[in-house]
Amino acid sequence: MAVSTESDAHLGQPEDPNHIYPTTVHDDLDDFESEIEEDDDESEEDDEEPEPITPEAQMRTERVNMESLFKRLSTERVPVRVHDILIKGNTKTKDSVIEAEVEALLKNATTVQQLLQAAGVANARLQHLDIFDSVNITLDAGPPELPGTANVVVEVSEAKNPLTGDVGIFSKPEARSWSVEGSLKLKNLFGYGDLWDGSVAYGWGQASEVSAGVAVPKFKALATPLTARISLLSQDWLKFSSYKEKALGISLGLLSIGNHDLSYHLSWRTLTDPSQMASHSVRRQLGHGLLSALKYTFKVDQRNSPLRPTRGYAFLSTTHIGGLFPENRSLHFIRQEFDLRYAVPLGFYRAALNFGISSGVIFPWGRGFLNKPSYLPERFFLGGNSSPVCTLRGPTSILGFKARGLGPAEPRRQERGNGNNESSDASTGMDFIGGDLAVTAFADLSFDLPLRVFREAGIHGHAFACTGSLTKLTENVYREFSLQKLRDSFRCSAGFGIIVPTKLFRMEVNYCYILKQHEHDQGKSGVQFSFSSL
Repeated sequence: MAVSTESDAHLGQPEDPNHIYPTTVHDDLDDFESEIEEDDDESEEDDEEPEPITPEAQMRTERVNMESLFKRLSTERVPVRVHDILIKGNTKTKDSVIEAEVEALLKNATTVQQLLQAAGVANARLQHLDIFDSVNITLDAGPPELPGTANVVVEVSEAKNPLTGDVGIFSKPEARSWSVEGSLKLKNLFGYGDLWDGSVAYGWGQASEVSAGVAVPKFKALATPLTARISLLSQDWLKFSSYKEKALGISLGLLSIGNHDLSYHLSWRTLTDPSQMASHSVRRQLGHGLLSALKYTFKVDQRNSPLRPTRGYAFLSTTHIGGLFPENRSLHFIRQEFDLRYAVPLGFYRAALNFGISSGVIFPWGRGFLNKPSYLPERFFLGGNSSPVCTLRGPTSILGFKARGLGPAEPRRQERGNGNNESSDASTGMDFIGGDLAVTAFADLSFDLPLRVFREAGIHGHAFACTGSLTKLTENVYREFSLQKLRDSFRCSAGFGIIVPTKLFRMEVNYCYILKQHEHDQGKSGVQFSFSSL
C-alpha cells in the first residue's frame, strides 16, 4: 500500500495545520488484494492456452479493486502501526526539525484512517514552516516480516530562494494618513527552520517603525517555538491627544501551544509634547517610562472565514500585566480584554448575521494605586473605520467616528505669548485622553448582491449598527460609577455599504449615520471609505 499527500508552496498561503487535506491512493494495493479478489474458477486441465486480458478488462478489475478498497476504508477500521519515518530531500534542514512536526502525530495513529488524516495534518504543519517549496508524504507498506505496519516517507523540496521581500502602501482614512511598509525575510539560515526578518514602516504624519526578528520552530527538547523581536517605534498623536511616543524595546515569545500564547515585552518609552499645548492630564505623563510586562492570549477562531464569516464563532482573551521591575519608572498596570464574535447563516443570498461584543479594563497597581492615573498609551481609545467584523483585538472600532474620536476629553491650554485673540482661539482644541473601561458591540448583516458579476467577484453588501462606551475609573473616579452613567455614556451609529475584496486589500464604502454622540465627539454622518490589508 502506498498513499501520498502533496502540497506546493507556490499555489497559495500555508495551510491550516488543523485542517485535514485529501490524499491520493496509488496503485500498490498488495496488502488488500487477497481480501478483495474473488476466487478464480478452477482451471481446466487441458493444453488450451488462457485468453489474453484486454486493457479494458484490466481497467475494470482495477476499478473494482479500488472501489472495494475505498469501501473498506470507509466502513471498517483497518489497524496499522508506523514502523519507520524516512526523511528525504532536506539538504540543509536538520532532520530533528521535521521530526518534531510529524513524528508524534504519525506514530500515534493506530488505523489506516487515522494515518491518512495524520499525514494530511503533518503535511500542513511542514508547509506552515514556510521553508519548503513543496512537501510530499507517502505511506507505504512496512517490512514483509512485520505485517500490519507502514513506513512513512517525508520528501521535501527546500526553498530555492531563501530571501524574499515585499512592499506595500496602506491607507488609514480615519487618521488621514498613508504608510509605506517593506519587509525582507531570510529563511532557514542555519538549517533549524529559523526565519529572520526585518521590516520598515513609514507613515506620513503618524507612525514609523523599524524592527527585526527571528522565529525558530520547536525541535529536539523545545516544546514550543521561540520568537524574538527588537523594534524602534515612533508614533505621532499630536492631532488627537497632543503627544508623541517613542519606544525602543524587545519582545520574546515564551509559549505558543494550541490556543495559548505567552510573551514578554521590555521597552523604554518616551512621551513628549512638541506643541507645548497638551492638556493637564497629558502633561502629567510626559517623560520616560520602563515597560516590563507579561502578555497572555487565549484565542479560539472557529469561523469559516476571517474576512466574510457566515458561520462559526471566535473568542479572544488578553491579559497584560506591567510592572515586573521594581524600578521607580516601571509602569504598573493590569489590562484585561475580551472579544466574542458569532456568525449565523440565514440561508438565502449567502446572507449571514454577525454580532459581537468586546470589553476591556485597565487599572494601575502598587502602593496608592487608587489615586494614580492609568498609563496613557495603554488606555483604550475608540473610533475609526476599521471593520468590527474582521478585527479581533478587543474594543477599538465604532464606524462613523474618527480615530480616537470619542470618550473622555480635556481642553488643550492656549498658546502663550500671543496677544491675538483670534490666533489664540484657533489654537485651542480638545485632547482625547482615553478611558479605563471600554465596551463595544455591533450587529452586521451581510448578503450577496443580485448581479452575478458582483457575486463572482466577491463584492457584497451589508447593513450594520455599532455602539460603544468609554469611561474613566482611575483617580478615585470609580466611586462615582453607576449603571445609569454607563448607559448614558454609549454612542451609537448605523448604516449600510458595499464591500469590495481585492488581491491587495479590502475596501469598504459605507454610509454611516450617527444616532448618538456627546459634545466633544468627532462623529459625522455621511459616506466613508475604509481600506485594510488582507
